[in-house]
Amino acid sequence: MSSASPTRTRSQRVASVELPRGRFSLLLAELRRGTVLLRLGLAALAVAGIVAMTRGWDPPRDFALRQIPSRDLVATVEFQQLDERATAEARDRARRFAEAVFDNDPMSLRQLKAALMSEVTQLISAESFDTVDQDLWQRYQPPRAEGTPEPTEEQRSQRFARFREALRNEKAQSDFNAAIEAVFAPLEQRGLLESQPIDANSEEILIRPAGTEGFEQVATVRSVLIDNVRSDLGLTLNQRLPELDLSQHIAARLRPDLMPTLKRNSIATRAQQDAREEQVKPVYRTFQAGETLAPAGKPIGEAELALLELGYQQRMVERSWTDRILRALGAAWIHAALTAIGAVGLYRADRETLIQLSRYGLLWGCVLLTLAGVALGYGQAWSVELAPILMFAMTMAIAYRHQSAMLLTAAVVASAAIGVGMSLSEALLMLAPAACGIVLLDAVRHRSTLLIVGFAAGLVAIATKLALGILEGLPLWPTVQMSLIVGLWCLVAGSLMTCVLPVIEKAFRVQTDLSLLELGDPTHPLLQELIRRAPGTYNHSITVASLAEAAAEAIGARGLLVRVGAYFHDIGKMLKPGYFIENQGQSVNQHDSLVPAMSTLVIIAHVKDGADLARQNKLPECIIDFILQHHGTTLVEFFYRQAKQRSDEAGSDSAVDERSFRYPGPKPQTKEAGVLMLTDAVESASRTLVEPTPSRIENLVEQLTRKRLDDGQFDECGLTLEELRLIGASLIKSLTAVYHGRVKYPGQETA
Repeated sequence: MSSASPTRTRSQRVASVELPRGRFSLLLAELRRGTVLLRLGLAALAVAGIVAMTRGWDPPRDFALRQIPSRDLVATVEFQQLDERATAEARDRARRFAEAVFDNDPMSLRQLKAALMSEVTQLISAESFDTVDQDLWQRYQPPRAEGTPEPTEEQRSQRFARFREALRNEKAQSDFNAAIEAVFAPLEQRGLLESQPIDANSEEILIRPAGTEGFEQVATVRSVLIDNVRSDLGLTLNQRLPELDLSQHIAARLRPDLMPTLKRNSIATRAQQDAREEQVKPVYRTFQAGETLAPAGKPIGEAELALLELGYQQRMVERSWTDRILRALGAAWIHAALTAIGAVGLYRADRETLIQLSRYGLLWGCVLLTLAGVALGYGQAWSVELAPILMFAMTMAIAYRHQSAMLLTAAVVASAAIGVGMSLSEALLMLAPAACGIVLLDAVRHRSTLLIVGFAAGLVAIATKLALGILEGLPLWPTVQMSLIVGLWCLVAGSLMTCVLPVIEKAFRVQTDLSLLELGDPTHPLLQELIRRAPGTYNHSITVASLAEAAAEAIGARGLLVRVGAYFHDIGKMLKPGYFIENQGQSVNQHDSLVPAMSTLVIIAHVKDGADLARQNKLPECIIDFILQHHGTTLVEFFYRQAKQRSDEAGSDSAVDERSFRYPGPKPQTKEAGVLMLTDAVESASRTLVEPTPSRIENLVEQLTRKRLDDGQFDECGLTLEELRLIGASLIKSLTAVYHGRVKYPGQETA
């Protein structure tokens, strides 16, 4: 049977050709990955949080306390403002015109009525005028008008006779008693008031029986005022009694003895005043749409701010749910677009932030915390929102590259401006000092660095505020005041950063120059132990540190980071110091008793041992990376050649596996790690030079650089050929200075 493949048709051959997938297909493939979906979900939650935090469904306020508007701020809808002064006046008027409450005790009137009945009975029982009690009868005499002569005895007798005649029988007496009861009944019910109340309603009062808290009746002040009752008493008696003389005598008797029965109840009166005050409805002032609420060119004060806030709240009440939903979706889209811009920038410059979920979440936490600070501070009197923006910018400058920090800060400022309604000038005022802080925050070598950066950012903020105020035509002196305030907040932000710097370093796992200087202290326990156990390795590390720092600075890398990394890069050798040539001295080489493969394992082990020691002593990850990467995946060439030679001499058919003689890696991942690798190799090899002349040093450096380059050790660290040339030149210069020529004295021989 033939094993040849069947012949395919033309269409089958065409269909078998697969072209590379396009960008859209690649994007869909990436979106299907769980890790990508998780990060997109976190970003969506963060965007939703930003919308909720800034109330993205409502338009932001375009006013703030002490803000100087460049145009008149007018009402967009009709609204009302509580007129506190008019309301207070109305309530005060209601209290003043509330009815006073009086307690009525009619006992004195009842006693007076009983005394009147008894006295009248006594008078009419007298047989004649001569036998009547003259003092008693005198109390019933009407007062004499001025200029009227004193009545004679006969006239007095006749008056008494008419008085007795009016009450001569039982029926007349019964009618008299009924009339007196009728006269006293309203007086007992309403009571008598001595004087008109001056701090309450002057027309009506409330009366209730003394000792009770229930029934109250309304009475006019005139009807209970005792002077009015005395004046009206004669007319009342005339209407009730049949004889005019009789009513005059009774009135003359009663008028002097009528006493007030009403006593003011202060507690009940106050309660009545409170009730009348509560009944007063608030007085509102109506503002029409288009009416000016805050004039241009003047700082917004408390009164203007209250009006603007009322107009804003009324406008929010009149908005429909459709408007709210649409605006929330629009705000979410803008925040998502800004998020995408920041993500693209990080992907190109600081990809590790997107790869490591912890750093990704931490970044979002900083963004949300900053926007929360802006949302809380914006609209206050002292421009507090500048401080969180500047602190965010400085944090990003410490944690990431400057281009990433600048992009993230710009995105956060834009998001904050959209969320809280900043104007273009306010957004520029936020961005200018933040950009200054990022540019100046290159290295934090001293604790005062952050204060200096805050001071410089404050100067930029002051200049920016003044320039924007001049461009908008705002009054000079208020603008100067606000400029000084924003400058002060920048200084405050720098001061706060000095306090939170250790937290930032630990959270973002970064090392500033300040922490590196503390870490590189020779008194560090690991370095002290290295001196004690492996002094040759320590001297080698110190020399490598000096050479590598200069080489790193030659290409613009972090020289201090390389120097500190070089201090610790060989700490693993302290566990077996005798197996490394720099610690052997004149003693026997311990590798003579080992096969090359075993010697290689011992040599390679110092990398893993060093990393374990570093983690045990809680060294930063960036220093551990130097320990793991300073040899990359290079070949332990001496023992490899030795093994190969022994294999050839033994006539073995199996080739020596080169992979068994290579370091486990990884290869250098940063430029700083690449610098340390090359410096470590050059410094070790330079010790073997018998006559380390400049030309020999140069040849050595070029040879080792070429070997590492051809071996692919610099493929993952981003070093360019030009940077490798600069590193080599720096190493040549430094080694030449170390091995400089000396004057040869007579009799001196070359070692």
